[in-house]
Order: sequence, then C-alpha cells, then structure tokens
Amino acid sequence: MDALLAREAGSATSPFIAKPAAFAPPAKSVIFLTQVGGPSQMDLFDPKPALGKFDGKQHSERGEMFQKGSEANRILGSPWRFQSRGQCGMDISDALPHLAELADDLTLVRSMHSEHNNHGEALVLLSTGKIFLGRPSLGSWVSYALGTENQNLPAYVVLRDPEGYSTHGALLWQNAWLPAVHRGTEFNTRGAPVLNLQPAQQVAPESRRDQLELLAKLNRRHQASFPGEPELEARIQNYELAARMQLAATSAFNLDSESAATKQLYGLDNPVTRGYGLRCLTARRLVEAGVRFVQVFTPIKPFIQPWDSHRNVDTEIADIAAMTDLPSAALIRDLKARGLLDNTIVIWAGEFGRQPVSQNGMGRDHNRHAFSLLLAGGGFKRGHIHGATDDFGYRAVKDRVSVPDLHATLLRQLGLEHTRVAFPHHGRNETLTDAEVTGARVVRELIV
Repeated sequence: MDALLAREAGSATSPFIAKPAAFAPPAKSVIFLTQVGGPSQMDLFDPKPALGKFDGKQHSERGEMFQKGSEANRILGSPWRFQSRGQCGMDISDALPHLAELADDLTLVRSMHSEHNNHGEALVLLSTGKIFLGRPSLGSWVSYALGTENQNLPAYVVLRDPEGYSTHGALLWQNAWLPAVHRGTEFNTRGAPVLNLQPAQQVAPESRRDQLELLAKLNRRHQASFPGEPELEARIQNYELAARMQLAATSAFNLDSESAATKQLYGLDNPVTRGYGLRCLTARRLVEAGVRFVQVFTPIKPFIQPWDSHRNVDTEIADIAAMTDLPSAALIRDLKARGLLDNTIVIWAGEFGRQPVSQNGMGRDHNRHAFSLLLAGGGFKRGHIHGATDDFGYRAVKDRVSVPDLHATLLRQLGLEHTRVAFPHHGRNETLTDAEVTGARVVRELIV
C-alpha cells in the first residue's frame, strides 16, 4: 500500500486519492466470472417451496414484466431439485453439481438487486456501478488503484469467447475518462493471444529491440513538447506495455507446463467444457503471473445471453450449466490447491434474476428486484448465506445488497476505501460507487 500511495499521487496522469487500509488486505487480485443473461435464482441458489405448492396458479402479486408471454401471471415451480450441500447446509440445485460440491468454500448472496431489467443497462451497472454508458468499469478502477504486479502484462485482462462478443461487448470493460492504460485488454484463448501484437513479418530480436528503443525515444521527445497531456502519456504507456507483452503474453497462454490432471480438471478433454475451461485455466495463470483483474465471459453459442431462459428453465439452464459449471468449480479448486484462493477473489454473478411466474410455458422473464451470486476467497466468509427473498423469490427483503454495495465490499477486500479511490472529472472527484448518490456501503457481514 505504501508503494501505491507513492505512485505519482496527485499528478496529471494519476491523480489518485487514497486512504491507507487499516488492515492487511486479504486479496490482491480478482477473477470475475460474468454470467451473461440473468441466472435464475429460484432454479439455482434460492429454493422456494411455495413455487411448487402453487405451480400453475395465478400469483397474488403482479410483478414488473419486461417481455410478452407472462400475462397470465401463473406461478412456475422449479424443475430443478435442491439439496443441502456441505457442512454449512447451503441449498444449491442439481443444475450446478460441481459448484455445489464447494459449498463450504462459498459465500452465497441471495439478496442482490439491480436497477434495470434490460440486459444492456443491467450489465453496464454490474460492470461500472451505473446503468448508463461512459463510466470506467470495476476492472479499470482496480487497475487504476493498484496497477499490476507484473510490468510485462496489463493489470486488467478480458477473456471472452473467441467466437464473438456478448451483449454490449467491449463497452463492459471501458476505461472511460480514466487513463487509457486501464482499459481491459482482450486476450484470446484461440490463435494469437493478443491481436496485432507480433510484427506481420519476422524480425530479428536485435533489430526489434533497436526499433522499440528508437520508438521510445521519439515518443518521449514528442511528449516533452506537450507536457500535462494524460492521453498522450497513456498512449505511450500502452505502446511500451505492448512491447513487453510480446513474450509475457505468449508465456501466460502456454499450457505445456500444466499437468494432464489439471487440464482434465478444467474439462479441456471435453468439447462441451473446453472453451470455457480454457478461459478459466488461463485466468488462474494470469493472476498467478501478477494480473490484478481478469474478467471471464460466458460462451456466446447457442445464444449471446446464455442464462436468459425465456423459453425453458429446464433445458436452457442445463445447456449453459453443462458448459460453465465444471470449469468454474475447477478454478476455485485449483486456486485453493495452489494456495492462491486466500488472496484471490472469485465472483460468479449475472446482471439480474428471473420471475417466479411462467413465461411462454416453461420460461421466466427478467427480474431486477432479486438475484443471487457467489463469492469465494479473498477474505469472504466460507459456507455463508447472506440475505433472503420473499416466499416466491421475486423481491430481496432481508439484508439487501445493491451492486454499488458489492463494489464497495470488493474494493475493501483489496485494501481500498471506495469513497477515496477517485479521479477528477467534470469538476468533481468521481468514484466507482458514487456513495453520495447510491448510498453504497461495505457489507461487513460477508467478510471474515
């Protein structure tokens, strides 16, 4: 933390405002498993016997509908069976058998709520703290505050499906008005790890070194003519980082050193789990190498919002869970086995939840009033259940947690005071949580 406070504090390129942590922060990195589409809380993490009891009957409360197909307002019982898991007795459905085996290592928050029931706005909220575009993402704030432990790799890395982008794509890892070096850097788990990183034609190492040294001299000479230009400084930093990444990025993606057992653990031997498994294994390698924040996105096939179960919460959940459950659990197991879980926060979360009533027969519409998420490692309580929803799972009613509350708590576990990690923009010190407006607080009940 001392090094952090000394890092160009108050300068034009890094006007960092910080309050030293009064404790040794338990975490130094974050892996955010972003579950695009809105996982159904009452089919995965929040069992509601009343849904089965009143299945097919009209609900006494009419919820906030988003799409057509729910007009009858009839309750839909879950097709998934819940079981008490681990010594903690955490109820998790059979849809996620591998994560369920880790119940004693998980924090389950059942009382999350969002501000919007459309995917785009809710994903932006989950990523940036506000529903509108143009603000830095959580990963960008972490990069800005803490930097990277490996100067040859970015502080913030994004691992998406090589087939394409999820909803809102790169808008979810923008730096906005933070220096450009804090934008999420896309790494690819298929083909070249980073696009446009290597020269189009092979160049001898000594020649390449001379080229980069000359470029650095020219950049610095140009910068001297325009002092106090943060965008120019960030652009130069990005060029220099790209040069250093040419070897480091390739090494991070080289799985030759991984054992056959580790590759099998992540499901690399199975075409169903291989894609997501590669991203989860790469995320572990990146935090091991000193990357601060890794954001892993879900597959985009058969659908870019794979948890968006409008038609059938049985088959649609089964499809995406088959691809992501085993690799997600493998990541937590692997981090724990290597002694990395204590100082790495793993988040498993989507943008909102689902309705207790049926849509199109067996589906569920969006629900911003309640959703569940998982946390592991980084000083979060193990085998802990926080909050509750009403009898039908529609609304968070006990120990409610907002997205800004979640962000404040994550920053706290990284040794940062969320109201003091700030950047001057348009006449005010902007923060991730904007606590004066959102009322964001650290949820201390979640942490050891």
